[in-house]
Amino acid sequence: MPHDHAAHAHGHEGHGHDHDHDHAPPVTAGNERKVLLAFLLTFAFMGVEVAGGLLSGSLALIADAGHMLTDAAALALAYGAFRAGRRPADPRRTFGYLRFEVVAGLANAAALLALVGWIAWEAFHRLRDPQPVLAGPMLAVAVAGLLVNLVVLRILSQGDSEHVNIRGAALHVMGDLLGSVGAIVAAVVIHYTGWAPIDPLLSVLVSLLILRSAWPLLRKSLHILLEGAPDDASPDAIEHHLLATVPGLVAVSHVHVWLITSGQALATLHVKPAPHADPRTLVRRVEHELVERFGIGHATVAIDWNEDEGDPACSLSAAHGPPDRG
Repeated sequence: MPHDHAAHAHGHEGHGHDHDHDHAPPVTAGNERKVLLAFLLTFAFMGVEVAGGLLSGSLALIADAGHMLTDAAALALAYGAFRAGRRPADPRRTFGYLRFEVVAGLANAAALLALVGWIAWEAFHRLRDPQPVLAGPMLAVAVAGLLVNLVVLRILSQGDSEHVNIRGAALHVMGDLLGSVGAIVAAVVIHYTGWAPIDPLLSVLVSLLILRSAWPLLRKSLHILLEGAPDDASPDAIEHHLLATVPGLVAVSHVHVWLITSGQALATLHVKPAPHADPRTLVRRVEHELVERFGIGHATVAIDWNEDEGDPACSLSAAHGPPDRG
């Protein structure tokens, strides 16, 4: 059957490029170095904040030290995710380990939420039973923490902000940055007024800001893990766009689109050509529109043959970018 042969040839043509088609983002190596350096700086200063918090009796510093611990864990997860993402696909994991970074992003968000709960619980007890705070050591450690967090945030801001892990790590560090600012303010207030409740109160304020930042990360990670469609590539939008732009296309059905990881969308769909349309040309045009309009570079397009042809449904698949225009 001519169409079957064409589909078979097209499929081999796609597989022939699989070795060159890299699902991993091109900036992975740079992200790895930045995340590793940020991890080393964060982990090294965490011990300083723990000692400073215990010495001064400051909840703000202890909370910030706990946050730095989750930062170190988040950065370690991010680094491990990037390393795992570079592992090639195998027969059991045909897309490799790219989704591991989304799992790590979800873990980052969960750690942030747990941290918020811990700060709120400790602040409640501190407000009921205020503890003495040494403003001098608290201020010195908080200023040092602010400087370290600024350096780490600068490092991460030079990475790819679209990566779930880079974004997650940056949110952690931003929370730490706010924690350091809160600790500085609390230390100054305690030094000049002696009002100790400012320490737990500012800790609660910082935890609320962390919560506000963590929620979008949690929602995005869950959306990817639940096979959600990209925001700008819903099935309805794809169907309407293809019908409006691809000549010889009669109908589009069974559209499924999802994210395998950040910025890596996949799609499957059925298209029905007009009676005299060339199926291979139609598929190439559909592939082109999916790449150009929706950024979907890995799609499987199945042809719904006209009923009067009597041929069973057959698929032409494409796993790469736009076809040759020649």
